[in-house]
Amino acid sequence: MAEQSGDKSQEATPHRRQQAREQGQVAYSQDLGSAALLVVSVLLLRYWGADVIDAAGRLMRHQLGTVGPMVADRSEALAQSHTIVFTLGKVVLPIIGLLAGAGILLNVFQTGFLFVPERLVPDVSRLNPLSGLKRIFSLTGAMRLSFGMFKVTIVAVVASVVLYQRRDEVLLASALSAPQLASFMIDIALSTALWVGVALLILALFDFAFQKWKHEQDLRMTRQEVQDEMKNLQGDPQIIARRRAIQRQMALNRMGDKVPKADVVVTNPTELAIAIKYDPDEMLAPIVVAKGAGVLAQRIRRLALEHNIPVVERKPLAQLLYKDVEINHPVPDKSYAAVAEVLAYVYQLKGKKMKLPQPRAA
Repeated sequence: MAEQSGDKSQEATPHRRQQAREQGQVAYSQDLGSAALLVVSVLLLRYWGADVIDAAGRLMRHQLGTVGPMVADRSEALAQSHTIVFTLGKVVLPIIGLLAGAGILLNVFQTGFLFVPERLVPDVSRLNPLSGLKRIFSLTGAMRLSFGMFKVTIVAVVASVVLYQRRDEVLLASALSAPQLASFMIDIALSTALWVGVALLILALFDFAFQKWKHEQDLRMTRQEVQDEMKNLQGDPQIIARRRAIQRQMALNRMGDKVPKADVVVTNPTELAIAIKYDPDEMLAPIVVAKGAGVLAQRIRRLALEHNIPVVERKPLAQLLYKDVEINHPVPDKSYAAVAEVLAYVYQLKGKKMKLPQPRAA
């Protein structure tokens, strides 16, 4: 009853997953990228922040300490602009580059290498106010609002704890000089931001795990959807089964013509059967005229018994011939000795003499 009602009880097929990925439907958490970038930004500022401030201070002292006559000259303005951009760029560009690289790596971590040009096309339906209201007042919107309020609470609690632990330093900050006070304020701001970022990163990891679980649930399929997909990709299972049955019957018919003309049937003893024919006047080497496993092997043995074809059990030889030799192809050189032995045994049983096959010259 569950299947008939359309419950998604089946795991998503690889084709379904590929289709969803091509449409940009992947597990993704915006909070994970934002929180991780916040942590990376704070760490970079703690490492390079002093260099940025020193560079900005040196530039300011240079610009203000070398005030000359004001000249409204384009070349002078360009020279001053180049100096400012080059001086600040040396210390700012590495930070921007590392942040950009971190952002790319975070997205690749979540979604892998994914390019969906369709997502770049503007979606006019998103401008519909009614659709926006539906998204806001939906269950997903309510959950996002609740999670957002929870994050605000966590941020407030973490910031309060960090400031409370340094309350003595805050109370004594009034006695600091201006440079010391500025350094202290930067340090406490970065320390608070770092702990807040770590807390948000932990919450974001839980959100990412939830998004992956929700994505898997959204991809699940009903049994009917799985069957329809198989029909589209492989064809109707009934037609496939019918085709295989026809192919099997054709193989059996070919065996009915080939096996009675064979000289010997080599078996495994029950799983495999290989029919071999050798005419020294017409063939350079013995030929495998039929082979089969399971039901086909039983059919070959039955035909051999019906037509008085000797059946010889040689397990290693049967496995080798079944694996390496196609129908209507000669046996390989490495099997000549074993096949010659079997044929000699068969002709001895029949009281005949034969010219045994010799290995072909290399």
